[in-house]
This record gives sequence, C-alpha cells and structure tokens, in this order.
Amino acid sequence: MTDTYALTTLIALALGLLATGAIAGVLAGLLGVGGGIVIVPVLFWLFDFLDVPSAVAMHLAVGTSLCTIIPTSISSARSHHKKGAIDLALLRSWAPVIFAGALLGGLLSKVLGGAALTAIFGVVALAVSINMATPKTLVVAEALPEGPVGRGAVPFGIGTFSALMGIGGGTLSVPILSAFSFPVHRAVGTASAFGLVIAVPAVAGFIWSGWSVADRPPFSLGYVSLPAAVLIFSVSVLTAPVGSRIAHSLNPKRLKLAFAAFLFLTAVRMLWSVLI
Repeated sequence: MTDTYALTTLIALALGLLATGAIAGVLAGLLGVGGGIVIVPVLFWLFDFLDVPSAVAMHLAVGTSLCTIIPTSISSARSHHKKGAIDLALLRSWAPVIFAGALLGGLLSKVLGGAALTAIFGVVALAVSINMATPKTLVVAEALPEGPVGRGAVPFGIGTFSALMGIGGGTLSVPILSAFSFPVHRAVGTASAFGLVIAVPAVAGFIWSGWSVADRPPFSLGYVSLPAAVLIFSVSVLTAPVGSRIAHSLNPKRLKLAFAAFLFLTAVRMLWSVLI
C-alpha cells in the first residue's frame, strides 16, 4: 500500500468524504437507510484507490459505514420521532433480536471474504430494489406475523444481513414492513431507529474481526477507518434532519421509487465489481 499521497489528493479525498457524508445524511432521513447504501460503494472505491488489498477493502468499507450509521441514525431517528413516525411497540419487540443478528453479522466478517461481502450487498440490494420499484408493492399479509417468524426469524435476518452489507435497517425492514401493510412513512421512521440497533453490535464485531489484520490504512480500529468515519458523520448528522423533512413532504409512491432507484444503481455497481 502506498505510504504517502500528494497533499492535493488527500484534500480531494477529504472533500469527497464530506460530500458523501452530506448525501448519506439526507438519504438516512429520507429513506431510513443510515446512509450505508452510498457510503459502502464510495469507501470501497476510496480504499481501492489507496491500494488497500481487495481482501481487506470491502471489510473496511462495511465496518466504516456501520460506524458512521451510529450518529447518523440517532439524528435521523430523533427527527422522525418528533413527527410521531416511529412505531415504539415494534421497536421494543424487534430491537433485541435485531441486535443479536447484527452481532452475528459482525462476527461473521472474520470468516467471509471481500468478494462474498460484496456479492451479499449486491444481490440483496438488487432484489429489494426490484420489489420496491414494482407498480404495486408485494403485500404478503395485512399485519406482521406473530410467533417465531414475525418476532424471531424476520428481525434476526434483518440484523444479520444489514450488518454484513454495512447498512442501516431500512434497506431490508422498509420493504418487509411494507409487505405487511405498514405505511411507508412509519416504516422509514422505525427503520431509522433500527439502524442504531444494528450498527452498535455490528461495529463491535468488525473491530474484533479486523483487529490484527495486516494492510489496513493508518488509524484503523479493526475494520473501521477512523479518519473516514469522522469526516463522513461530521456532516451526515447535520443533513439527516433535512432528509426527514423531505420524506414527510413526499408522496409515498415517489418515496418508494427514490428508494428503489438508489438501491438498484448501487447493487449493479457492486455486482459488477465482483464479476469483472
């Protein structure tokens, strides 16, 4: 890995990360996704540009993205809560199970390769984007299932796969909740709180998994690049409330289409990087 970079290059990268943070914050408030859908591919490109080995780059992108989701989700969730858009009963029911799933996802990063993480990100995001872009969102039932499926398997899966993808809970929980007839604004608001529940244990897992791995950039804590994380969330926490205000002024159908478009473009980009 290159030891030094031109000052102009470092300044350009820093400005790029700040811009990424601004966009990620808006998306966190708008879509309840914690901004990871933008942060992961940008960081993956950045670490590749800095000659970080491909076996490490995706892990760093995911771990760093999860770290930025912590403050961004707090800002986004507070904004949605003020508008009464968070389902507190569902949050209390799902949070412990999502937490356990996210912790498992973080720990699995120790045994999964970079290509596997990238493929998981791409495939899941592509499937979700297609579902959200259809004229009529798939409705499975008029209410969430009870018992082991609704209170166990579904939130556990959301936590695990969200952690492996480096994203907030919105990417999976919004379409799942919509499939069970949840109003989209309420689903987005509740998902913003899920992002915090996912990010905390997942970050701990990625830090532990990458603690002694070689070829990481300077000032990395496990699979978390501290400089990149600080630059991104220093801006994202300020722009997340902007996204929240936009979300509550949009037509639900337009909100779903915006969500689907971002997911689709990101998924294609990540899958392409695995195939070439």
